[in-house]
Amino acid sequence: MDESFVALQFKEEKLVLLDQRILPTHVEYVQCATFEEVEFAIRDMIVRGAPAIGAAAAYGVYLALKQSPRETDFYQACTFLGQARPTAVNLMWAIERMLSVYEQCKIGGRPHALQRLLSEAHGIREEDIRTNKTISRIGNRIVPDRATILTHCNTGALATAGWGTALGVIKQAFYDNKQIFVYADETRPRFQGARLTAWELMEAKIPSKLIVDSAAATLIRDGKIDLVILGGDRVAANGDVANKLGTFALSVICKAYGIPFYSVVPVSTIDFAIPDGSAILIEEREATEVTHVQGVQVAPTGMQVYNPAFDVTPHQNITGIITERGIIYPPFKENIERLRRGESL
Repeated sequence: MDESFVALQFKEEKLVLLDQRILPTHVEYVQCATFEEVEFAIRDMIVRGAPAIGAAAAYGVYLALKQSPRETDFYQACTFLGQARPTAVNLMWAIERMLSVYEQCKIGGRPHALQRLLSEAHGIREEDIRTNKTISRIGNRIVPDRATILTHCNTGALATAGWGTALGVIKQAFYDNKQIFVYADETRPRFQGARLTAWELMEAKIPSKLIVDSAAATLIRDGKIDLVILGGDRVAANGDVANKLGTFALSVICKAYGIPFYSVVPVSTIDFAIPDGSAILIEEREATEVTHVQGVQVAPTGMQVYNPAFDVTPHQNITGIITERGIIYPPFKENIERLRRGESL
């Protein structure tokens, strides 16, 4: 069963994005005709979620070549795109994949290169949707019937090219007639859980409740949560996971109370070159995300703010990492290396 909305598509030489800054009260689309507009859409979180950022960046590379009169301009545009958001590995993964295609085909001339890049961008988008559905079928195995699930941030069709990762697993369980119930964290400060995940859960008619972030520990302590399923923006080679701020705290509570804790990501989100989470650059965002809510000031003028967008959960706190190649269990370093070598899990 597919969604009633499309968050990311390419039509008439424009990247068309569902504006996630204003959901759920307004459903509007933003059109990006230039790579600069794509970069802004990623940086300002019109489009967000690691897989969706990767797909958007792929189309941004195509538009960059279309706009660039010289090859040096094209490479500079790709560098500019790659700086939009530093934590999600899918951004540079997609750009590097597009550049690899360009290097292979540029000898055939500019029109040929443009055609190949557009085809590759379409391929990245379609591949992500297929990957997410495979992940969901694999992840569904760990969801027991009548499970109560806690999730954090947004990992559904809005965060990907379609269907979703962690929320895709939840949807698959529901569509397979498992009697599940979902608690969604609001996810401060941008409220991705309240604005986006709650909206997707209601669109799918999945029984659910929205909670403030600080209520999660009480639910876990009181035995009301069977498992936590959430996403990931970058996974290190040892299994450390960078994800939306608050993920680490959830993992600590889950470990203390013996609650299974799963990260759900495509293999493209694993950064095999980074040995552990300490090497992951954590994006810090503007203070107004914390001092203002929906444009209303809630903190004193001049108050200093620390606003990291992500935190890193150590692999010791993670039960498993669900991918399209299977579920990675401890020992994570050894099993991720097996995955890198193309071996079965």
